[in-house]
Amino acid sequence: MDKRSFGRIGEHSAAVYLEEKGFKIIGRNVYVGKSEIDIIAEKGDLLIFVEVKTRRQLPDVKSDYGRPADAVNYKKRTTLLWAVRRYLHERRLETKNFQPRIDIIEVYADPDSKIYRALEIKHFPNAVHP
Repeated sequence: MDKRSFGRIGEHSAAVYLEEKGFKIIGRNVYVGKSEIDIIAEKGDLLIFVEVKTRRQLPDVKSDYGRPADAVNYKKRTTLLWAVRRYLHERRLETKNFQPRIDIIEVYADPDSKIYRALEIKHFPNAVHP
């Protein structure tokens, strides 16, 4: 399975996780300019923009790459903030009565399985902010 397909399957697992938590998915792989927002979901007055990072290594195993959320570096955070602001502005949502936030979800897949199987999902609410 190529890297892009693996990531898309991880995003699907994250979307299912959010739905189980009562969120309604309103967008997946939404492009704002050249930037992509993996998932947009709402629940009550909360509108979340989610960056999903999928890995084949469990979080308790030492990795040369660190935690998946660590891949959301300064540049990626800046891009996400820009994309969210532009998304809200283009849809004239910045004056609506809701609370936007940017979350990160880590999805860990079974490294020993030939087919994709999510072993663990970690959700970091409000992980990116100005």
